[in-house]
Amino acid sequence: MCRSLVKKLIPVNMLCILLIFCLGKAKAFAYSEKNVFDATQIQIEQLVAKGKVPSLSVAVARDGKIIWEKGFGLADREKNIPATEHTKYRLASISKQLTATGLMILVERGQIKLDSPINDYLGGTKLTARIGDAKDATVQRVASHTSGLPLHSQHFYDNESNQPPPMDETIRRYGNLVTAPGERYQYSNLGYGLLSNVISRVSGKSYADFMREEVFVPLGMDRTSVHVGHGLEDGQAVNYTADGMAVPPCNSDSPGASAIVSSAHDLIRFAMFHLKNDLSDQRAIITEATIDKMQKPSPETGPIQEWECDGSGYGIGWVISITKDRLRAVHHSGGTIGVSTVLALVPEENLAVAILSNTLSQWPEAILIGILRTLLPEKLKDFPKPTNRAVKEPPFAPDKELVGLWEGNVHTYEREIPLVLDIGVSGSVYTTMGNQSRSILRNASYRDNPHRFKNAGGGFFLRGWIQGELETADVKRGQPYKLWLELKLRDNVLNGSLIALSQRKLPTGPLTHWVELIRK
Repeated sequence: MCRSLVKKLIPVNMLCILLIFCLGKAKAFAYSEKNVFDATQIQIEQLVAKGKVPSLSVAVARDGKIIWEKGFGLADREKNIPATEHTKYRLASISKQLTATGLMILVERGQIKLDSPINDYLGGTKLTARIGDAKDATVQRVASHTSGLPLHSQHFYDNESNQPPPMDETIRRYGNLVTAPGERYQYSNLGYGLLSNVISRVSGKSYADFMREEVFVPLGMDRTSVHVGHGLEDGQAVNYTADGMAVPPCNSDSPGASAIVSSAHDLIRFAMFHLKNDLSDQRAIITEATIDKMQKPSPETGPIQEWECDGSGYGIGWVISITKDRLRAVHHSGGTIGVSTVLALVPEENLAVAILSNTLSQWPEAILIGILRTLLPEKLKDFPKPTNRAVKEPPFAPDKELVGLWEGNVHTYEREIPLVLDIGVSGSVYTTMGNQSRSILRNASYRDNPHRFKNAGGGFFLRGWIQGELETADVKRGQPYKLWLELKLRDNVLNGSLIALSQRKLPTGPLTHWVELIRK
């Protein structure tokens, strides 16, 4: 699968950026009260001056104290409002760690069991297992992206009439397990949308109210809310595209995945709690044992390919990375239109860094690595050289079991659309969708899932770009769009996903549809 596609749809791979940065121009600076963050500040100021980022806010904590926090640039260019450490930014995917923390509160209270099927908590509308058994899609597997749920996201902008449907309707349309639970790691915002729905159903409160009352207030996160809370509208950063266009505020159909708004100051306080720092003005909302459990990787994800170290992978809301010299980082990044964020903990050093920006770029992660190199120069000096994972694909040569004519359907929430694949011995693959014109499958490949987690493959998949139209109302809202096919051979059946990827200036997100084809 093309790496540019992955970069657009899931948070940026922090470790890849880390390697590039460490092998580039970064230098280690001696730790002192006077100059510890001077180089980082100069770098950020230059980025702002050159227009690389409109604004950026950073906070660093060590040994239970905030040692640096500052805002740079303009949170609102039109109103000339400067950013500070208290400026509120949309967190994007680092909302997941907060949602996961809320989930674990209910787990500790015995109201949710991690090993129970998530369908037990979803009310009348359940997930559908297109493959495997829905009973195996447990709460924990949903939280670690191994439940079989697909790639999914929907943005609804305030300047448009469309609004998010009820969660039951989202589940009806897209709640399909497209791989067997436990078979494959697949990053899914829909999964964390389900978790926020479960939090609401079990607690009897709205997701926003539960998070405010049970997470944000006890941890002293006064400028944090789900979406922009009432009375918190002032001080909200405006999001911008790379060419400077202001992005309208938007909602999501999966709020637990990406809808939280917070400041660098609040976020570092959250990080300090997860470092087990006993702050006098915070109440312990989960136990230290639960914090440890969240930071334990699922065996169905790790270890991470770059490091090949046991103990790395995806836990409950966190990515855990362990270098060959056993330095452990617990982290996550977030990225979407007009947003890039990163939060990282180094538990054994009692160190945390939070960086938020109001445009989509890799700079927050590059700055993060600069800060870590500044504070931990000896432990970050000997990274292994990165492998070139952007290897040119060899010509597609299908295995003999793939060759032939395959017929079936693309299943959408509105209707089924016939799909035919004609796979030739030479490697040519032709597709026909419905009554549309016959076309070639572009960039066809057949190989294991090229994900960063070594245990995340789940077998070989036939992949490529398909020509055609999926004219559901949801897909049309995101037009123009591209279609990515991803199918696995199971006995005499090819099944899997057809993903509609919005190509709008303000994209609406990827939408995944179930596909099943039988050899004729």
